This record gives sequence, structure tokens and C-alpha cells, in this order.
Amino acid sequence: MTKLDAIVVGSGPNGLAAAVTLARAGLKVTVYEGASTIGGGARSAELTLPGFISDVCSAVHPMALASPFFREFGLADRVPIIVPDASYGHPLDGGRSAVAWRDIDRTSDDLGVDGPAWRGLLGALSRHATALADDTASTLLRVPRHPITLARLGLGMFEQGSPAWKTRFREEFAPALLTGVIAHAIRPLPGLSAAAAGMLLATHAHAAGWPIPVGGSQAIVDALVADLEAHGGEVIADAPVTSLLELPPSRAVLLDTTPAAFLELAGKSVPSGYARAMRGFKYGNAVAKVDFALSGPVPWADERLAEAGTLHVGGSREEIAAGEKQVAAGQMPDSPYVLVAQPSAFDPSRAPAGQHVLWAYTHVPRNSAEDRTEAITAQLERFAPGFRDTILASSSRTAVDLGNYNPNYIGGDIAAGDVTLRQLVRRPTLFEPWRTAVPGVYLCSSATPPGPGVHGLAGFNAARSALRHEFGITTTPSLAP
Repeated sequence: MTKLDAIVVGSGPNGLAAAVTLARAGLKVTVYEGASTIGGGARSAELTLPGFISDVCSAVHPMALASPFFREFGLADRVPIIVPDASYGHPLDGGRSAVAWRDIDRTSDDLGVDGPAWRGLLGALSRHATALADDTASTLLRVPRHPITLARLGLGMFEQGSPAWKTRFREEFAPALLTGVIAHAIRPLPGLSAAAAGMLLATHAHAAGWPIPVGGSQAIVDALVADLEAHGGEVIADAPVTSLLELPPSRAVLLDTTPAAFLELAGKSVPSGYARAMRGFKYGNAVAKVDFALSGPVPWADERLAEAGTLHVGGSREEIAAGEKQVAAGQMPDSPYVLVAQPSAFDPSRAPAGQHVLWAYTHVPRNSAEDRTEAITAQLERFAPGFRDTILASSSRTAVDLGNYNPNYIGGDIAAGDVTLRQLVRRPTLFEPWRTAVPGVYLCSSATPPGPGVHGLAGFNAARSALRHEFGITTTPSLAP
């Protein structure tokens, strides 16, 4: 057997990004995936009925086109991608709604009296979104290349993450629209870490947009695997790893896992102080997910919402904040926040002619075993009367189900670690967070900077660290097609 240079455990976007980067540097790389299918958080499959292609985990990828890794990789040249004119929409009662168009001027015009305040908060950030993506692609403990842009993000974070979030807007539409994207973080609102994540996502909504890969998220994984194989690497599925001692010899091992899984895999080889730090890493609350097969498009009360790839369904800013507070307290919210994607509205290959797939999840306490199909359906019916009548079939996964499906989703925590302010900086350790205290072993999951999302950056960062420390390679290899 030819000795391997590097092994990657886990074939999610981060694991594959690490493997591609290492293989592009001329190393012999093998990826081990415990599941029978490759992709981690970016798999696609027929979950409801034959011919209806749903995304098993993530569906719309706000960071994909902005990611420095995917820009270098040339993702848009490898995968057909659709970018809706409306990045996200937010229904309100009475058939009203707010829409975040990719065009910030159009968005601001729609928001009326709050339009100038919206433009003031996000306009300069969206004009410098690439610079912002570069400065937030790695650990925040470094001198930023674009300090003014990063400072603008910080000011927005402190405003929208504190009680001061009530001071900018005068009407209902703009605060609801922004709260919908801030709530992605599954944190109590207002909160600094949630505001930081939401501001970043909202910025990209007005820049490159929120892309939908044609055919489903699996297309991104397939492109990564194709590049890896073209450069001599391989992926072995159905190959669970329970200990690092099971792996063949190699100079570096990169783990697309949580810190908890790292401790199990590394066992007694982990120094006690580092093990304490890993055990101190906190996991957040969770989601419960439902995929729908529909006989037609969602009958939104406001027809403009059909133009949005993503919907944040939950009512007013105050209603969403109240629900997120209940989740944080370990309770089911009275009015759930529902994150919705409608990919077949833009990609007809996802469903039979005239029919549709709908992807939806709602926030729940970690380790919840409650099926939230009815709660999600009722909330959608509230803003899209007649939605129930379009349902042909549905497939539900509780938080427990999601944790069982993907070991990185502990208790249904799809972020692989709570998105607290502390864990935005210390994720899971302060300095060189991808390099563990076990020689030659690295973490490359969303539990490392820059955190959750389909951007490949955690894997890219870990691979570059391994290239420097294990192979003496200080130049990042070309990733171009």
C-alpha cells in the first residue's frame, strides 16, 4: 500500500475543501466517510416522493459565492447556480410582506420611510462585501486588511445586538426583515453574536446574493469530489472511523468533526489541558426539519414572496424574539420561527412539471424528539392560505433524528457548536484553532473558524495550517478549474 500523506475524516463541504486543498498541493489524500452517501451537510435526495429532490440539510448558501475558498475554486464555473433577484422575503399578517432584493436600492425604496436607514446600515457593507468576506474568513484574532469595513460591521452588530435595535427603524417592515436573517443563529434576541452573523448574511444578500445550486446542494459536493479525484485523491464511503488508531499511517489527519468527536477518536493521546478546553466547547439549540412535496407553488398571500429563494416566516420582530427566547429557555415557542427555501421555484429540475419541493425547519430545544410538521404547516398556512391543500407528501426529522443522521449535529445543533460571542472568537480554542494538541491532527469542521455555513473555509484554513506545519508548504496551491 502506498503511504498516504493526509487523511480527512468526514466528507462534508469542509472536509472536502480540506482534501481538495491538500491534493492540489501534490499530496496523496484519502477521505473516509462513515455514511453510505457523501456530502455531510450538503446532501440531496428523494425524501418525500419519487422525482422530488430535496436537500437533506442545507439548501440555500449565502456564503458560497462570497467565500474566498469557493472563489478560488471557481464554484460558479463548475456548478450551475441560480441567484434569485429576491434574496429573502418576510411575510407579515394581513397579506403584507417585506423583501430583501439583491438590489439594495430597490429594497430601500420598498421600505419607504425606513429605506434610508436600511441603506445606511447595509449599503457600504454590501459595496465592500468581498473585502468583508476576506476579513471574516478566518480567525478574528488578526489584523484586518479592511479595518473600516470590519468596523462598520461591528457598529451594526452592537446596534442590532442590543436594546438599541429599537432606535433605527420607525415602521414594522424593516425590523422584521432584518430580524428574520439575524434569527438564523438560533440565539436569544437581541444578541451580539446573532447580530454579527445576521449582518454578514444580510450584507451578502445585497452583494453576490443567496445562490441555489441547480440539482440541489449535492452538486457542490460532486464538484469537490470530482476535483479531488482529478488530483489523485479518493473518497471511501461507508467507512466509519471510531479511533484514530484504525487509520492507516499518514503525516496529517484532518477531522471534519466536533470537538466531542475528536476526543472520542483521539482517546488518551489528548493532553489533559487541551481535553478540558475541548470539553468546555458548548453546543447550541437545534432545528426540526420538514420537507414537502407540493402540487403547486406556495400560495403566498403576497405574490411577491414567490420571487424569494428564502423566506423567514414568523411574524413581527417582537414575535420572533419572543419565540427565540422560549427556545433558549428549553421550551417550544408559541409562534415558531420557520426558515423556508423554495428551490423548485427557480430550478424546475427539482420536481415533476408544475409541482414543487419546499424545505423548512424551525428552531427547537436541543435533543427535542418532537415532530414539528403541524407547527410548521400551521405557520405557513397563516401567511399562505391554502398551503395545506397543496401538500402531496412530507418527510419530517426531529432534532434527535438530525443528530443521529449527522454526528456533527449534536442534539440537532446544525451549527456544530453554539454561536455565542465567545465562540465566535474562541472556536474551539483561541490561537491556531484548527491545529490540535495531538501532533499531526487538525480540526476542519464548522466548530472552527469561521463557523457554520457551506463555504469550505474551515477546511481550507485547516488544510493550509497542515501544509505549513506538517509539510513545510507555505504557498497556497492554485484551486482554479
